[in-house]
Amino acid sequence: MQVVSVQRGDSPIVLGQPHGGTFVPEDLAASLNDTGHALADTDWHINRLYEGILADATVVQSHVHRYVIDANRDPEGVSLYPGQNTTTLVPLTDFDGHPIWLDGQEPSVDEIDQRRQAYHAPYHAALADELQRVRDRHGVAVLFDCHSIRSHIPYLFDGTLPDMNIGTDGGATCSSKIESVAKKFAESSPYSTVLNGRFQGGWTTRHYGRPAEGIHAIQMELAQSTYLSTEAAPWSYDAAKADRLRRWLRDILDAIQDTALELTQ
Repeated sequence: MQVVSVQRGDSPIVLGQPHGGTFVPEDLAASLNDTGHALADTDWHINRLYEGILADATVVQSHVHRYVIDANRDPEGVSLYPGQNTTTLVPLTDFDGHPIWLDGQEPSVDEIDQRRQAYHAPYHAALADELQRVRDRHGVAVLFDCHSIRSHIPYLFDGTLPDMNIGTDGGATCSSKIESVAKKFAESSPYSTVLNGRFQGGWTTRHYGRPAEGIHAIQMELAQSTYLSTEAAPWSYDAAKADRLRRWLRDILDAIQDTALELTQ
């Protein structure tokens, strides 16, 4: 099984996709309960949504499901949002707070460490290599971390999530110019937008975003209502919705790319 795939491009933009995979090894699948087997917390069709959206963008995609191990969590298990409901490095519950493992089949500390080495580390090794390569080529690299989630999840947040949720950890992970242009183009779209709201950037964004070193990172968490027929199984891709969304995502990415290159001049 291929843990991670890389589509190498010549743009300063790297699209990270840690949560689109649905692969679960057979031995681990046997330990999931019916809720876990549903794999409901997938970033459904995220690779298809971004496919070809920006000429020459590099894409780094994990094929492993987040229930095996979450590639967007601190490998040491430190919480991203202390005091708030969230899921862990190896989730014990789904986004609704329901257990996903059979009783007594929750992963042990040793099992988590094995998964970290087998699935978490290869994804981040590939991502780090591509960011370094792109920065060496252009003098700047921008990680655009691609995510999506259901717009109604009371366990994680109140009410309805905005359509576009931009995260920069309060401006720490990228240049203020990149943050500003991403926000500007998102707000000019027909989609509701928030900057550093409930989702301020996951571990990936916070770990790689080092503006002073020429590596910028920004997370885009999309409400799945923007491109799925319905936010429930079978999680069908709505081509008309997605094409409308892609037009605006392309504008955002083009603007980020132009701004990033201007920073090197």
